[in-house]
Amino acid sequence: MDENCVRIEHDSLGEWPIPYNVYWGIHTARAIDNFPITRHYIGEEPQFVRAIAEVKRAAAEVNMELGLIKNDIAEAIIEACIKISQNQYDDQFIIDPIQGGAGTSTNMNANEIIANLALEIMGHEKGRYDIIHPVDDVNRSQSTNDVYPTSIKITCIRMIDEFCLSVRELCDSIDKKATELADVLTIARTQLQDAVPITLKQVFSAQATMLRRLLSGFEFCQKSLGDIHLGGTAIGTGINTEPRYAEMACNKLSEITKLKLSQASDYVAATQDTAVFVGFSNTMKQFAITLSKICSDLRLMSSGPQAGFSDIQLPPRAAGSSVMPGKVNPIIPEVINQICFQVIGNDLTISMAAEGGQLQLNAFEPIMAKCLFESCHYLTTGCRTLNISCISGIMADREKLADRVSRSVSLATALSPIIGYEEAAGLAKAALETNRTIKSLALERAVISEKEIEDALSSYSLTHPSHQYPRLVKKKKTAK
Repeated sequence: MDENCVRIEHDSLGEWPIPYNVYWGIHTARAIDNFPITRHYIGEEPQFVRAIAEVKRAAAEVNMELGLIKNDIAEAIIEACIKISQNQYDDQFIIDPIQGGAGTSTNMNANEIIANLALEIMGHEKGRYDIIHPVDDVNRSQSTNDVYPTSIKITCIRMIDEFCLSVRELCDSIDKKATELADVLTIARTQLQDAVPITLKQVFSAQATMLRRLLSGFEFCQKSLGDIHLGGTAIGTGINTEPRYAEMACNKLSEITKLKLSQASDYVAATQDTAVFVGFSNTMKQFAITLSKICSDLRLMSSGPQAGFSDIQLPPRAAGSSVMPGKVNPIIPEVINQICFQVIGNDLTISMAAEGGQLQLNAFEPIMAKCLFESCHYLTTGCRTLNISCISGIMADREKLADRVSRSVSLATALSPIIGYEEAAGLAKAALETNRTIKSLALERAVISEKEIEDALSSYSLTHPSHQYPRLVKKKKTAK
């Protein structure tokens, strides 16, 4: 048949001409017309398409085992689901991710694609719903309200695996950079003012530690997301299902996905409660805040090259100005900052959507799904970009930093336990006024021996717990 031909499909609202060569049908066509929102499509998220197909396959296999669908129809549906789960038909999932109806349009998009592909597998024309029906057969024992959130959860679990891998790789690179710069001292800052010396190893190791500590939160999220209510259908009561279906569907889906899935303890609660999505989003927000702080630190530490901190040099990635020759900007940390801002904003959207749920269902899961997928993708690619395009190329001017540390008045802090706070403060003030070093002034005033000052101002003593000298006993002034 000519691919330019159409087939006429109908639903309870009327008829609609559908291009003959597509696998979707009238419900999808209405959604395309109703939701021209983002210019993006659910098919652009292959993990989500895969998850939906796996849920539909699990349902079909259980329905066949329970004798609810004829074997030949079930087998065709299963084969169609397998093909779709291999992302061979992503271009047919053309619904906008932001949609009304609590995800019904996405579910129907999948039902129609699966039905028409199964019809083709059986040698029939698309649209022969008298043979395989999108709802009566493909959607048997299901509702959007259990299929859609279950598919979201499976997608998130897998995304977390990829995200955690990118974080570990980033942290490994940061640790490698820390080892490379282990012997380099710089001056730490508190409230943007000079504090005390610190090694670049300590700076970078702390960053890796901050990020690694957050991974446990994502592991908890994966476990929480594994609780599903497939079989709860419309509101969690399991209407239109066989009594054994829910348990069998959960076990079958675990087998198909190779994920540790379990039945929710209360299906009615699980159908309306989106707290697990809020928790995952909040965990990503926490990570984004920490990652953004680290990137802001990298920008500050690399500021300059002449009038800034210039503790480190970031790898040059692009010309920084159309008017200032030679200027190079910290574009990689800047883009990561922006990713993190978006993730933080997405968390607010998810929080509002979760709060907006009413009675037995939350209608706003589509925007939650979009924001969850987007945030996880952004953080994953952000970590990889920071790793490949920034961290590995960081350098430090050892000679410049060594001179800066030797001239820093912050060294007076290390002498305070020996000569007393007031004497040390006097040295710091004098050093600033005369542009001399703390060491030369201390030796000149004979307030400390050369051996003591060498020990106190060694790199190790300055950056680690070390022997604390007792304060000198001040001599009492004698009356004249």
